[in-house]
Amino acid sequence: MNRKIKSRIEVALIYLFIAFMFVVIAYPLLWTISMSLNPGTSLYSASLIPEKPSLEHYKWLFTSPQSDYLLWYKNSLFVAAINAILSVLFTALIAYAFSRYRFVGRKMGLYLFLVLQMFPSLMAMVALYVLLNMLHLLDSLWGLILIYVGGQIPFNAWLVKGYFDTIPRELDEAARMDGAGHFGVFFRIMLPLAKPILAVVALFNFMAPFTDFLLPSIVLRDPEKYTLAVGLFNFISDRFANNFTRFAAGSILIAAPIAIVFLFLQRYLISGLTAGGTKG
Repeated sequence: MNRKIKSRIEVALIYLFIAFMFVVIAYPLLWTISMSLNPGTSLYSASLIPEKPSLEHYKWLFTSPQSDYLLWYKNSLFVAAINAILSVLFTALIAYAFSRYRFVGRKMGLYLFLVLQMFPSLMAMVALYVLLNMLHLLDSLWGLILIYVGGQIPFNAWLVKGYFDTIPRELDEAARMDGAGHFGVFFRIMLPLAKPILAVVALFNFMAPFTDFLLPSIVLRDPEKYTLAVGLFNFISDRFANNFTRFAAGSILIAAPIAIVFLFLQRYLISGLTAGGTKG
């Protein structure tokens, strides 16, 4: 077969695969948007484009006295923001210690982090419930944050440690010769160069509270403390009030803060890569 024809076939197959994946990803999203614009509460529609599109479900979420959507949104933003900030701080400190220092139990700690990732989170739900009950943090957003931050440390620490290992130690030594201490090296050298990986950690930990349903449904009992995933579930869990269209409208709006944070961190990601390539 001619090399030129073979190359065209390969390119065509690649584009075909990309088109297929686009349909797989885009169709559910378009269907959910269509359902959110469809009047009534029906899950089904005759066509992907509603005959009489309406914003009544979005309006109901924000203006109806029966809707706690704004409260759930506020709770989710609070948990997501605190979770992202604390996760980045604790993960960076732990990863820095494992990357730059040698101490008793270092290898065992790394292996323990690795082993903890092999077990599903469902196995720990009873233990987490008992722990939060002992700490009097059940039905508390801070209890939820504690579990999120602690649960993500093993994976994030491995991720960030691998990135710290790629930063030359000569930079640490040069900073110490200039009089910088341990925290000086950490905050002035390591953190600026680690912006790309820390941006990834922040984004993933910001997204988690918006999409997680299982843990908040176990920890939270007061409807005023619900996160979006738990609150929206009430729209379709009631036998006599299956508001799938309102559920769709509320789900679409979840993407807004995640997209904003992604765009914001993308700038830091690029600047961090640039700084990392020019220093030294």
